[in-house]
Amino acid sequence: MIRFNHVTKQFDGRKVLDDFSFEVAQGELLVLAGPSGTGKSVLLKHCVGLLRPDSGEIWVGGADIAQAGGKALEKIRSRFGYLFQNGALLGWMSVFENVALPLREKTRLGDGEIAARVNAALQKVGLENDGEKMPSEISGGMQKRAGLARAIVREPEIVLYDEPTSGLDPVTARSIERLIKTLNQQTGVTSVVVTHDLQGALSIGDRIALLSAGRIVECAPPAGFLASSAPEVRRFLDAQFIKELPTPNHP
Repeated sequence: MIRFNHVTKQFDGRKVLDDFSFEVAQGELLVLAGPSGTGKSVLLKHCVGLLRPDSGEIWVGGADIAQAGGKALEKIRSRFGYLFQNGALLGWMSVFENVALPLREKTRLGDGEIAARVNAALQKVGLENDGEKMPSEISGGMQKRAGLARAIVREPEIVLYDEPTSGLDPVTARSIERLIKTLNQQTGVTSVVVTHDLQGALSIGDRIALLSAGRIVECAPPAGFLASSAPEVRRFLDAQFIKELPTPNHP
C-alpha cells in the first residue's frame, strides 16, 4: 500500500531519512515509534507529498507520490486521511462544520449527503451529540476525536496519525488508542500511527517499527519487538520501564 524505496531527506546538512526503505501493507495498523526528533512526522509528510525526498521513491499503490504533481498529486492525497498532532480544529467553526470542511472543499455533495456523512463520522468517534459545540467547549480528548472524524469523513483508504495521544491523560490516551484500533478492524483502513508512547504502540499495533538515525532499526509484531536485541530498542523500552506486553487494550 505504501512503500519507501531508498528515500533520503536532509535539512541543513542533517539526514533525517537516510537511504530509508520501508513498506506498510494494505489494512495493516503499523506504529512508527521513536524519540522526538527522529523524523517520524517528516516521514508522514512525505507520504502525502507535503515534503519531497532529496532522492528515492515513495509509492502509494501504483503511483509514485514523489514524482506526482497537479491533479495526479491531488488524486493520491484523496486516498489519505490525516489526524494532526493538535487536532487542528478551526476555532470559529462548530465541531460539525470542522468535520464537514473536507466534504465542502473537495466534493460536490449536497447539504443532505454532507450532513449524513458528518453525522456518521461523529457517531463512529462517539461525538454524535456534540456536533453543534465549538472546539473551545470540548475537552482535549474530544478535540482529538473530532479531528479523527474529519480525517475519516471522506472514507479514505489510509489514515495517518501524528502523535494522536500527545498531551492527553493516560485514561483518555488509551480510549483514543482503542478507537484507532476499532476503526482499523471495522473498516479495514490502512493505519500508520506515529508515537513515542511504546505502551500504547504495543497495545494496538500489528507491527511496531522503531526509527533511529534516519532508518528503521527494528520492525516486528509486538512480541517480537519486545524480544528484540537491537540496542536502540532495548534503550527505548528501558526508558519507558517496559518489560512485558501490556494488557490488551480492548475496544
